[in-house]
Amino acid sequence: MKTGNGSFWLDSTRGLAKQRPRLEGDLHCDIAVVGAGYTGLWTAYWLTQMDPSLRVAVLEQEYVGFGASGRNGGWISGKTVGVRRNLLSSSVDHGDLLAMERECHRAVGEIVDLMAAEGKEIDAHRGGWMQVARSESERERLRRHVEADREWGLTPDEVVLLGAEEAAERFRSPGVTGAMFSPFAASCNPAKLVYALAELCEDAGVEILENTRVESIRDGDCRTSRGHVHARNVVVAVEGYTPALPGLKRSILPMISSMVVTQPLTPAQWEEIGWNGYECVSGAQHVYFYSQRTSDGRIALGGRGRPYFWNSRTDDNGELDSATAEQLMQTLRGLFPSVPMAFEHAWRGVLGVPRDWSPFIDVDHNRRTVRAGGYAGQGVTAAFVAGRATAGLLAGGPAEQPNPAWIRKAPRNWEPEPLRWIGTRAVQTLYSLADDAERRRGGPATSLFGAVADKVAGR
Repeated sequence: MKTGNGSFWLDSTRGLAKQRPRLEGDLHCDIAVVGAGYTGLWTAYWLTQMDPSLRVAVLEQEYVGFGASGRNGGWISGKTVGVRRNLLSSSVDHGDLLAMERECHRAVGEIVDLMAAEGKEIDAHRGGWMQVARSESERERLRRHVEADREWGLTPDEVVLLGAEEAAERFRSPGVTGAMFSPFAASCNPAKLVYALAELCEDAGVEILENTRVESIRDGDCRTSRGHVHARNVVVAVEGYTPALPGLKRSILPMISSMVVTQPLTPAQWEEIGWNGYECVSGAQHVYFYSQRTSDGRIALGGRGRPYFWNSRTDDNGELDSATAEQLMQTLRGLFPSVPMAFEHAWRGVLGVPRDWSPFIDVDHNRRTVRAGGYAGQGVTAAFVAGRATAGLLAGGPAEQPNPAWIRKAPRNWEPEPLRWIGTRAVQTLYSLADDAERRRGGPATSLFGAVADKVAGR
């Protein structure tokens, strides 16, 4: 089984990738965007749509889609971004947050429709998302979640609880006790999506410079080893790689998520599994999984292994340790124990987690910078909305002003080492203990270990 090399998505689509020049000398532009992932590219795209006269440059340390945008689970998902109570403030009310969530709902179709209209193939399937329960306690958590969503204002057309039979009709995994379902999600090939987005940016006049590492940002000046990019404003959109920038070491936690993908399954295997709706499927246990049925008949599944590297270190081109790969393979085999599977590729990536697990667009007028991110694993869709909101702040008129729920200061820093390392490992251990305890005793109650883990994590 292959490991690393970015991801299966990136490795299998090398023929679609373009080689772009690096910065040589100084460059002047209106807006400089640091990071050629979804947030940076959507910001650049929307800037050109709102004001075609703008000169926009995107600076990328590696290549387009190198980070989470090329390694994620491929969910264009309208799931709630962030923690509701953490986003409420004196300037943001319940109505703002509900509108924010529904903006993400709409964005699922907007992304898929835009790519189709532009003739970009991203292997999209609009199947919605489904979180499956395989125990009484998991089903009870889903029931309470749907009940809270209903009280919040979401309708049965937006999220609904499925019984065991309804869930099993969609996803034939033994022991399924129910599921939560929403139609607002589509699966895709995330590498194809980021490549297509980069092409749309370039068609609109955006200059993308790869192999251009930004070493510092000050007053509109992005300093690199090969020159300076001078801009009216700078957008910092590097998510899990933010700790590499001066002064931002503890601002974002680069949390690790890992994935495996099978070889293509046979029609007979798919007949046994079902999954004909191509739903984006996750698990309701504490140590959860997320998965999709790919357009070429594979299963891609991700989850947590080692949750964090000491001192906010990131990965080595997606290389995944054998123990985590085996853990993920066992998770998938446990979902469909009677279906033999062979695995083709394993990898890992980092996602950006702020201290309050909620997204932000932080505007610093004095330093002429905007930082956007903090999606905590929901970035494929959220980046589209946040990119449009960021562009609206920088280029739009009154009609383009974003929902105020997005605009806030970045939350407080994470704790210094060794507390970050100890805390992330402790949370992972507590969640594992919670799952073990609930399996052993049965019943609908959530283990105290899970509640303590949520408290420690700040969720």
